[in-house]
Amino acid sequence: MCVIDRTPQPRDQIVSRRLRMRAPKSEDAGAIARLAGDYAICSMTTRMPYPYVEGDARSFIKLVGAQNRERENTFVIEHEAEGVVGAIGFHQPAGQPLEMGYWIGKPYWGRGYATEAANAALDWAGGDWRRRMVVAGHFADNEASSKVLIKTGFLSTGEVQTRSSRARGGAAVKTRMMVWLA
Repeated sequence: MCVIDRTPQPRDQIVSRRLRMRAPKSEDAGAIARLAGDYAICSMTTRMPYPYVEGDARSFIKLVGAQNRERENTFVIEHEAEGVVGAIGFHQPAGQPLEMGYWIGKPYWGRGYATEAANAALDWAGGDWRRRMVVAGHFADNEASSKVLIKTGFLSTGEVQTRSSRARGGAAVKTRMMVWLA
């Protein structure tokens, strides 16, 4: 008797019309550090320090390489002509729902890359990864992120959490929570 494993296996990349999401490589460290090192980027995240330097990017790449792919998947966002333009990922702390986070480098704002990447990543999460619910939070002072989440089908939960931002010196920041359902 032959047993076929039908468990979905996460693809190593996600492709959209203009972007490719893939695992970060060591040669991406410079681009990641250059883009994420902008205070406008890291100050809108909970985990990124400021200043964000190449050593932080190398640690990030190593951390992504060690992820448990059943609970976490992180990708750099790459544009064919521009190279790395940002990152997007999913993580699931123990006992918590799956959460999505992303950032796009400031030189690439206003081009629709965040929305395109989030839509493709959510399609992947709902299809290949078979996740039915994803949460995301955006700092209350980040209206651009709110707009991206709304465009990708997230709905406000009405919940406001207080989260700390490493780049803001550990300051408590009001974070509006949203939910996406497949």
